[in-house]
Amino acid sequence: MSGFARREQLVAVGRSLFAEKGFGATSVEEIAARAKVSKPVVYEHFGGKEGLYAVIVDREVQALISSLQSSLESSQRPRLILENATLGLLDYIERNTDGFRVLVRDAPSDRTAGSFSSVMGDVATSVEHIIAEQFKRSDFDATWSPLYAQMLVGLIAQVGQWWLDDRRMKKDEVAAHVVNLIWNGQRGLRPHPTLRVRSGDGR
Repeated sequence: MSGFARREQLVAVGRSLFAEKGFGATSVEEIAARAKVSKPVVYEHFGGKEGLYAVIVDREVQALISSLQSSLESSQRPRLILENATLGLLDYIERNTDGFRVLVRDAPSDRTAGSFSSVMGDVATSVEHIIAEQFKRSDFDATWSPLYAQMLVGLIAQVGQWWLDDRRMKKDEVAAHVVNLIWNGQRGLRPHPTLRVRSGDGR
């Protein structure tokens, strides 16, 4: 087996084990045993499980960002952007189930860049201007758009994690319900929301 092929084999094995057990519970011994190689081979290619994990996460982050970016750039119409972004994440989960599990599972304590939360934060930042434009058209205060972007992306991401383990609903059905809540709920937004429990109105 060539060096490139061996490296790709170890990446595939590592992705599977990290998805199954998490980073902390996976050992170099297990990676080597499943790949049917000796431990020094793993160290030779990646320097240890930390290096292997970093390569896997970087690849998955790029795949996820690529899927979401193409969705966000697919249309100028907000409704279609929302639909495509939701489907973009679900498509990625469907194609890269183990990779998504790696992203959302435990990571080394010294690694925050490339984590699922940081990727979703970047996506939220990229859609802020879309929400700001919609707010301006509705005479809403656009300074709140970063908060709404985080809420929007967070909702989609959380549903994606749920769907990862519960596939009773079809992908398009999940996406349609997400869009239904976000899009139709948005129509009832108030420009200056208040909490009833803080205003004394408990109705």
